[in-house]
Amino acid sequence: MAAQRTYEVMFIIDPDTVEDEVTRISEGLQQIIADQGGTVTKNEHMGRRTLAYPIGRKNEGIYVLFEVDGSGREIAELERRMRVNDQVIRYITVRVDEDRRRAEKFKAKRARKASKRPFGATAATRTGGAASAPDEGYEA
Repeated sequence: MAAQRTYEVMFIIDPDTVEDEVTRISEGLQQIIADQGGTVTKNEHMGRRTLAYPIGRKNEGIYVLFEVDGSGREIAELERRMRVNDQVIRYITVRVDEDRRRAEKFKAKRARKASKRPFGATAATRTGGAASAPDEGYEA
């Protein structure tokens, strides 16, 4: 069995699509993920937004974000289904578990360094007092 990974899948739906059709598409894609063995941990309907550049003569799109836990097999099927769906005008999938693990590691390292630092230390005392003192000869 492959390791569980975390992905963010963002897709843009054609702005001419009615709201209940957007909900149907979103639920259908969630069902595909569930059928393939993945789980949707976050489903965020971001609404209608302006596109960065025109896509197929459209200047707006309806943005939807999924956070998916799975092995990667469900992502392949999800992307295949989005590619053949005419109402999905763009999609992107990003693997985020490695980045989050790296961020947690740096956060723990910063916390460890902060706990080793003496409690009374401020920016001025660590730099010798010259950090916040203005130049005497300087006139504004």
